[in-house]
Amino acid sequence: MTSAPQKIYEKPFTCWETSVAELLEATGLEERLRDAPLLIVKPNLVEPQAPPVTTPVELVEAIISWCRTAAPHLEIVVAEGCGSLRHDTHQVFETLGYLAMARRQGVTLIDLNTAETVDLRNPACRRWPEMHLPALLFKGFLLSVPVLKAHSLAGVTLTMKNMMGAPPPVHYQQGGGWKKASFHQNIQEAVFDLNRYRAPDFTVLDATVGMSEAHLWGPHCEPPPNRLVAGADPVAVDAYGCRLLDRDWRRIGHIARAHGVLGVAEPLQVVNLPTGSNDGL
Repeated sequence: MTSAPQKIYEKPFTCWETSVAELLEATGLEERLRDAPLLIVKPNLVEPQAPPVTTPVELVEAIISWCRTAAPHLEIVVAEGCGSLRHDTHQVFETLGYLAMARRQGVTLIDLNTAETVDLRNPACRRWPEMHLPALLFKGFLLSVPVLKAHSLAGVTLTMKNMMGAPPPVHYQQGGGWKKASFHQNIQEAVFDLNRYRAPDFTVLDATVGMSEAHLWGPHCEPPPNRLVAGADPVAVDAYGCRLLDRDWRRIGHIARAHGVLGVAEPLQVVNLPTGSNDGL
């Protein structure tokens, strides 16, 4: 694993369509998508709660619109597996406007909680030497769209922890009060091992508002960061997200474990993109 500075791109937010387009154009994502047959967009829709608890549908739609132009050959799906016991993923999609967006954009919504799975093994993983994950995740380019949030157990929930929407409840609920409840046992190593099986290929982090203390409740970041962040290295993105939340990534177990294995938390090369002349129009 290289220790060279990893590029993180950030742009002040003014308007979903323009801010997203200018951010993604600067990152070189178009080149990364050139040979991909399928784009899998993975938001954070843990519960049917409005942003900033969940990923804004406007952000996902802006990403899809840009990708339609940049890589018109792509098949695009939006995939998530909610954590709520009281709701299924399709109810969350409908409540948060994803169903209407999918109809407008002509994309398919997929419930990762019920998708066909593959059985994987990695003896180097201490928490999950065996893992069951949706087969879909290994068939295309995985673009994670998390929200900037602190977390009461994991410290932060950014792009690596966003992957917890993928494991199916039939294997990972274990009678708990949440569909992925078994991840709460040794959560830092659980998240790290999960990403050793499948980490995002690219991330767009919604840091427009942010949640400073927890992921489902509590105060928003004050002042709000009011920016979008993007990068190909999930460890670098999460380390930068920690910086925005005033957290030390070295104290976040899954990020510290992933540093040098799945990516590089430091040094970071932060590319600050200017506010575009057309933003807000």
